[in-house]
Amino acid sequence: MKAIAIFAVGLMGVASGLASAPAKAEDASWGCQILLCAASHNPSWHGVPYCVPPLTRLIAAMSKPGFSWPICHEASAGRPGQEIYEDCPGGTTIGYSSQSDRGSRGEPDQCIKTVNVCQSSGQRDGDARLAGLTINRRYGREGESCIQEIATPRPRRTDPWYFDISNDEGVKERFWFNLNH
Repeated sequence: MKAIAIFAVGLMGVASGLASAPAKAEDASWGCQILLCAASHNPSWHGVPYCVPPLTRLIAAMSKPGFSWPICHEASAGRPGQEIYEDCPGGTTIGYSSQSDRGSRGEPDQCIKTVNVCQSSGQRDGDARLAGLTINRRYGREGESCIQEIATPRPRRTDPWYFDISNDEGVKERFWFNLNH
């Protein structure tokens, strides 16, 4: 919260220019209001009464044709990024559960682990399948192999949107947020 408070004070100072009266958050452009509110944590923007109207307006605007994300030029933050999925756990790789008719991959919505089910602590083939979905088995000259690729659903982020905002030392900090009502 300290970083956002410093950012807000700096942003309001930039927004006010050389004016003698201090700037208020309400005077910020819509893009800057969104940036300030999106970066709010503990509470999130949902718990800050000032933030509900600009973010509700944003959510409604996003569904309209020709939507363009409002930018806070004073903060040089640009549009937010979005990462729907969490990273896969160590020892796994990203996989895809579907493929389009044109051969392109679907969403990276799986975590894939290659396991040797014959050596995995006495587990039998049926037990290994319970941990996820067997998507690939390797076959050799003597039939089925012990090496299998087990897919599990990749966890989704609670806060899939983010802004990278420079702090007072010029180091970018990532602020995650969601656009759920």
